[in-house]
Amino acid sequence: QVQLLESGGGLVQAGGSLRLSCVVSGGILSIEKLAWYRQAPGKQRELVAQIINGGSTNYADSVKGRFTISRDNTDNTLFLQMNSLRPEDTAVYRCNVKGRTWQAIVPDFDSWGQGTQVTVSS
Repeated sequence: QVQLLESGGGLVQAGGSLRLSCVVSGGILSIEKLAWYRQAPGKQRELVAQIINGGSTNYADSVKGRFTISRDNTDNTLFLQMNSLRPEDTAVYRCNVKGRTWQAIVPDFDSWGQGTQVTVSS
C-alpha cells in the first residue's frame, strides 16, 4: 500500500514563501506521475505542478515562475516550493502519486495525501 503524508502548510503574508513536503512510502516499482493539486472553497480542484516522464515538469500558468516541484529520491519525498505567494493561492494542497507497486494482482496505484492548508493573507 502506497501512503502519502503532506506537511508544511500554514499562514503566510502575500509575497512570502512556503515549502510543502509529501513523504511517499510503500513498495513502489515505478512512478508515472508525481503531482501537487489544490482546491479552494467554491472552486474546482486544480493541477498545480507535476513531474512526469522520468523527470519532466509542468506547471499551471498561474504559478509558473513562482512555484517549483521537486523530488528527493533518497528520502522518497516530494516538495513544492512556493514563492511570491498571493491570496489566490489559498487552498488545500494535496500530493498525488501514480505508478506501479510490486504487487502482482493489483499493481497500479493512484494515491493521495490528506491535504495541507495554505492560507495567504493580503
